[in-house]
Amino acid sequence: MKSKRYFNTTGFCMPERHYMIDPLRNQKIIFDLIEKTQYFTVHAPRQTGKTTLLHELAHRLNKEGNYISVVFSVESAGYRSITEEIANFKIISSLYESCELFISKELWPQKPITDEKCSLQTYLNNWAGSQKKAIVLLLDEIDSLYDDVLVSVLRQLRNGFQGRPKHFPSTIALVGLRDVREYKLKVRPTEASLGSGSPFNIKAKSILLGTWTKEEIAELYSQHTKDTGQIFSKEVVDRIYELTGGQPWLVNAIANEIVVEILNEDYTKKITLAHAEEAKENLIARRDTHLDSLIDKLKEERVKNIVSAIINGDGVLFDNYDDSLMYCRDLGIISETRPVRIANEIYQEIIPRVLNRNLQDSIEEEGETKWYIKPDGKLDMDKLLKAFQKFYRRNSEHWLERFDYKEAGQGLLLMAFLQRVINGGGRIDREMAVGRGRTDLTIEFAGETFVLELKLKRYDDTKEEGLDQISRYLDTLGMTKGYLILFELKSSTVIPWETRIKWEEVSHQNKNITVV
Repeated sequence: MKSKRYFNTTGFCMPERHYMIDPLRNQKIIFDLIEKTQYFTVHAPRQTGKTTLLHELAHRLNKEGNYISVVFSVESAGYRSITEEIANFKIISSLYESCELFISKELWPQKPITDEKCSLQTYLNNWAGSQKKAIVLLLDEIDSLYDDVLVSVLRQLRNGFQGRPKHFPSTIALVGLRDVREYKLKVRPTEASLGSGSPFNIKAKSILLGTWTKEEIAELYSQHTKDTGQIFSKEVVDRIYELTGGQPWLVNAIANEIVVEILNEDYTKKITLAHAEEAKENLIARRDTHLDSLIDKLKEERVKNIVSAIINGDGVLFDNYDDSLMYCRDLGIISETRPVRIANEIYQEIIPRVLNRNLQDSIEEEGETKWYIKPDGKLDMDKLLKAFQKFYRRNSEHWLERFDYKEAGQGLLLMAFLQRVINGGGRIDREMAVGRGRTDLTIEFAGETFVLELKLKRYDDTKEEGLDQISRYLDTLGMTKGYLILFELKSSTVIPWETRIKWEEVSHQNKNITVV
C-alpha cells in the first residue's frame, strides 16, 4: 500500500500530504518580533521552505486568535514595464484574494475597485483601522518587484510604520531570495535612490533560513519509515547530507528519486548508498527546475567572480561583508561557513559540468574502445593525462578564449576531459575552496583511487608549493601516489609548447608524485 504522504519537491509543504519538519521549530525570534510589533525580513534561496514557513506562521497566529495574519505574493507586479498605479492595484488585489485562504470573511479588507485609485498605504491603513485585532502581514516575493515600484512599496510601508498597530499592520515581514541590502542594487545600482543607508530601515531583523542538519534530515526520513517501514540507514543519511549540504529541496528530491523513481515505491527494498549515488546522477542529468535556476545565476558577474576563485582555489581573501560573497551565500551557491566553497556536492558536481558543457560535447571518443581502460578493466591514469597534454596543446588557446569563466578555464578544461571517467562508471570528488591555492580531484574507478591536484603557475616556486600541498593531502588520505597538474599562465609566445609540456616523476616527502 502506498503512503498517503510523500517527499515534496514542488510548492510549499502541507502536513497532511508531505513529509515535513515544523518550519517554526527554531523560530522563537519571529514570535518575539511579532509580540514587539516589529518589522523584519526573511530571505533564503529558492525552495528552502520560505513559503511553507509563512503559511504555517499565518495559520498558527490565526488559530491562536490574537492576530489577523495573511500571506500574499506581490509577484503579479513583478515586471519592469508596470506603472506604480497598476502595481498598487495588483498588489492590493493579491492581498484581497489571499485572505480567503487564511481568515474568515468578516475580517477581510474592502474589495478593491478596478477604476478606483488607491495606494497600498491607504488600503492597509483602512483595513487596520477597521479591525480590533492587530494585523500581521507576510509579504512574499518582495524581490520580484523592480525599479520605482519597489521604491514605492518600500516607502509606503515605511510611511505607514508609525501608525501601527491601530492604523497600520502591527508587523510586516518582507520575504524573498535576497537580503534587504540587495533591494538598493536591484533598483538603481549607481545611486542611493531610496534616500537612506538602508532601503527598508524600519526592519528590526533580517532572518536567513539555513540548511538542515543531519539530525533534521534523519527526522524527515523517519516519517517515511513510520508510514512505510522502509529505512534510511544512518550511513545513507550521512551520505545524503554530504551530497545536499542539507539544502531542503535537494534532501527531498534525493529521497523522492530513490523511493519513487529508482525503487518504484516498493517499500520492501532496502535503500543503499548506491541508490543515493544513482539519485544524485539522475538529478544532475535531468536538471530539474531547482538546478536550472541555480545554473541561471552563474551568468551574473558577481557570481562568476566568486565561483571562478573557488574553482581555482585562489588565495583571494574576501571581506566577510563583500557584497558578491554575501549575495552568493543568500542564493545558496556557497557554504554559510568558511572556507568559501560550493554549498554541497551536487552543486559542486553540476557547476563545472554546466560551465564546460560545450567543450564536453565537442570531445569525441576515439572509436568504440575506451582507450584509457587497461585490459584488466582498471583506469590507465598516465595514459589519460598524457592524452590530455596533447589535447591541451592543440585546443586550449581556442577554448580558453571561448569560456565565459576564463579565469577558471584551465581547470574546467581538465574537468571536461576527465568527465569521460564518470561516463565510464567512475566518480570524481572535487575539493574546491577559496584560499587553498589549488583544486583537489579524487577519482575513483574500478576500486582504485587517484589523487590529482590542480594549480595555476603564478610564481617561480609554484611547483614546490604544490608538491608540499599534495603531499599533505595524500597524508590525510593515507596514500603515497598522486599527480600534480601545473598550468602555465604565460602564453605560448613567451614559453613555447616544446618546453612547457612536461612529464616528471618526483619523490617528495616519501610520496611518489607525477608532475604534469
